Amino acid sequence: MSGTQDTGAPARDDLARSAGHGAQERFDAVVVGGGPRAVAVVVRLAARLDGRERPVRVAVVDRVEVGAGATWRTDQSPLLLNNTYSAHTTIHADESTRMDGPVVPGPDLVRWASDGRVPADRPEWAAREIAELRPWTFPSRRLQGVYYDEQLADAVATGRVEVTPVLGTAVDLESAGSGWRTVVLEDGRRLAAPSVVLAQGMVQTRRSPRVRSLAASAERHGLVYVEPGMPAERAWDRVPGGETVLVAGLGANFFDVVALLTQGRGGRFVPAGDPARPSRLRYLPGGDEPLLVAGSRRGLPYRAKAAYAKGFPPRYEPVLATREWFARVATGSSQDFRTAVWPQLAREFAWAHLSVLLEHRPEAVREGLGHGELLSALEEADADGVDTVVAEAVSDPRLRLRTGRLDRPSPPTGGAPLSEEEWRAEVARFAEEELETIDAPERSPRNAVNRAMAALRGPVQRLVGLGALDGASVARDVAGWFTPLGLALASGPPPHRAAQVLALIDAGVVELLGEGSSVEFENGLFVGRSTSVRRAPVWARAFVETRMSKGVVTDTDDPLLRTLLGSGRARLHRWPASAGPAVSSGTLDVTREGFHLVGDDGAADENVTVLGIPAGAVQPGSAIGATPGVPSPLLAGADVAAAGILAARASLGTGDAVAARG
Repeated sequence: MSGTQDTGAPARDDLARSAGHGAQERFDAVVVGGGPRAVAVVVRLAARLDGRERPVRVAVVDRVEVGAGATWRTDQSPLLLNNTYSAHTTIHADESTRMDGPVVPGPDLVRWASDGRVPADRPEWAAREIAELRPWTFPSRRLQGVYYDEQLADAVATGRVEVTPVLGTAVDLESAGSGWRTVVLEDGRRLAAPSVVLAQGMVQTRRSPRVRSLAASAERHGLVYVEPGMPAERAWDRVPGGETVLVAGLGANFFDVVALLTQGRGGRFVPAGDPARPSRLRYLPGGDEPLLVAGSRRGLPYRAKAAYAKGFPPRYEPVLATREWFARVATGSSQDFRTAVWPQLAREFAWAHLSVLLEHRPEAVREGLGHGELLSALEEADADGVDTVVAEAVSDPRLRLRTGRLDRPSPPTGGAPLSEEEWRAEVARFAEEELETIDAPERSPRNAVNRAMAALRGPVQRLVGLGALDGASVARDVAGWFTPLGLALASGPPPHRAAQVLALIDAGVVELLGEGSSVEFENGLFVGRSTSVRRAPVWARAFVETRMSKGVVTDTDDPLLRTLLGSGRARLHRWPASAGPAVSSGTLDVTREGFHLVGDDGAADENVTVLGIPAGAVQPGSAIGATPGVPSPLLAGADVAAAGILAARASLGTGDAVAARG
């Protein structure tokens, strides 16, 4: 924890030594996972105590770094960025978040950076990055990790919480009798407490049979295979420069990998000098970058975030899929997403697109049509008729929207595979629309659609959490395609990172394989193909998969979660289905009050609280970081956990049992 020397809190080394090997130590709580959720729990504990009680003793366990966790680890490359504005990050709850505990002000990321206080153990590089930080810029993940680290230290400095950081991997959770639980670590250490909080964050999956097969083939034939996972945990120096490298996945990790293999190898980006598109860049090679041939089912990268003159995008206010409309849908149960929800969302996306054309490109809309006429036409259209309304209203075919293909172009060939020349034209069109999104967001209809998605996906997840949708439809439609669609449109990279990828495409360093692409091992090499582009297969000695787990626990590599599921002490949350058995969500089942772990027998363990991603089906929105002034499920959950820790401690009395070493 940074900053502890300045605040009078115990130094990091002293705390680490206190969690020695070979003996069981007792605490008021053990938190498994040391990232922002753990920090938020400690911050909420400090907020709930008045300073007259004995400090709460908490052990925080993380395999990488307590305070920052794996995602925000402070030893990662500065090229790995957050995709959220600096001003949209905090770990302190404000009045916008509903919770029982008191609101205690604390600095968000920007206020922290401008504070001027420099703890003695803050990394030297942090000063350089802080100097460049602005509310509308995108910080490095390592700098955000320093922020979390120092907020943890400040909570400890209040004297209300004592934190013992424990580097290690939790493998089991045992009942210790009389309301106690013991967290067992891989190296044999045992940490006992009446409250255990599971806050592992973005848990990864174990190697699938396909990944194991590809890894074995690569080793047998002397090839390079970088398997899926967190970019900060992969050895990128293995990827050869100067030759073709196949890449699968064009999501958030793709932009990280591209940065590491180009900028990270000495390449530079300079302005291209295009007055019409100021964000257009030119790439100056470093000489050791590979030729990246990348593909995915979608065929195109996640959409860029926009750059605004005033720094931030205006909030999109739905006109059709309003709060009131969602509230009416929420009163139902077992509804089908495609029939009860999607048609209204499709109308809203079409309206977002058309309203920008009406305001900024009226020449593209058929003469005589205005806001009222188009809104009425959309309201009367069914899901299939929305595209017809758009087609009849927009005279330029290039500016028409197809709601079934919001994240990819509509093939000019009517669905037949494109020639390489036709595909290159689609990629060039994609690039121009991305640059328009970055440089002129108010005039960009695709940016309006992206913003609409950012506003609508949260309410959809809340419908899931309330049980308003049928389980089979949730699995098939929401988890199956709407959630990935939301990521592609609204969880894209910072604008300058997207512009860099476009420059690499222009320079021939990145080539897009096409929609429906796949990579397999054949004849001693990796081969990439696309079902949508008529082109020769691409052969390569190296293959990189940029996919990362979505936090499902059905086949997680987290040994503690595997143990709990395998022993029946945990079970998967299931969505009720109107026809047939309930459908697994892929996340843990927890109670809706208290978020207590539920076992196979349906009983809740009130000594174990699960926060965030591994229990995401019951805690919709908890995967998203906290933003000042915006209700935060992450921080609300942390407050619930803090309340549970204090209640469990109170139930044991005020003796010295917790402080004793057992």
